[in-house]
Amino acid sequence: MYTIKDLQKQLEDMGLKHTDAVMIHSSMKAIGDVENRADGVIDALMDYFKDGLLMLPTHTWAYMDAENTFFDAVNQESCVGILTNVFRKRDNVVRSLHPTHSIAAFGPNAKEYVANEENAGTPAAPEGVWGRLPSVNAKIMLIGCNHIRNTFIHSVEEMLDIPNRIAKEGIEFTLKNDEVEVKRVFHKHHSEGMPHLSENYQKAAELFKNKGIVTEHKFGDATVLLMDTTELMLFVKDMLAIDRDVFSFRDALDTEKFIHLESKIK
Repeated sequence: MYTIKDLQKQLEDMGLKHTDAVMIHSSMKAIGDVENRADGVIDALMDYFKDGLLMLPTHTWAYMDAENTFFDAVNQESCVGILTNVFRKRDNVVRSLHPTHSIAAFGPNAKEYVANEENAGTPAAPEGVWGRLPSVNAKIMLIGCNHIRNTFIHSVEEMLDIPNRIAKEGIEFTLKNDEVEVKRVFHKHHSEGMPHLSENYQKAAELFKNKGIVTEHKFGDATVLLMDTTELMLFVKDMLAIDRDVFSFRDALDTEKFIHLESKIK
């Protein structure tokens, strides 16, 4: 069984600082047997990053659609795992007001970071919580999962206005938390002829690793894929400059197209 101290030592061994901003996608099953189970994992993370900015996705895209348009940020369950639901209920954790791709955040500047997300309009808007991750020098940790769960790549594609990513028709959602209740129009993800588009991001996994964009570590029993958002953003932008459809199809990556690319911040 891993203790909270064990998990925090693993975070330290990754080179992570207590003041870092981190976005964590996670699989509790992959982490394994931990003291106090999911609560113990969240305790370890919140204590370690209490002086930084700890963020987990609390997505609800599986529930929210044209027939289900009321998003209650306080009570709506996340569809992306037990750790996200434990975290969002903790004291001093704030949740962004987004009907499909909200995040929960903790830290001195958490409330400021998630503010105005009700105006994002799309799943991973460049000016929203996903697109602004590089502005806070955030790192992404994929704990026991892979790039299929890497929402930030959606945001990079939005930055470059890659076609066939966003539904043309918007949906008016009612968004509510303890402070406000507003109506806003949002456009969900939609890719004609290619459902579950994010599955295509995984084909770049070996390239990211070989170029040093992603490094591998351990958290509990889980493999962690750790990356810097600025570095990932610049590299993916370079890939999309060469081939705007690199993630549009479920074919194997033509590595020769991108083998010459290098990280711009190392």
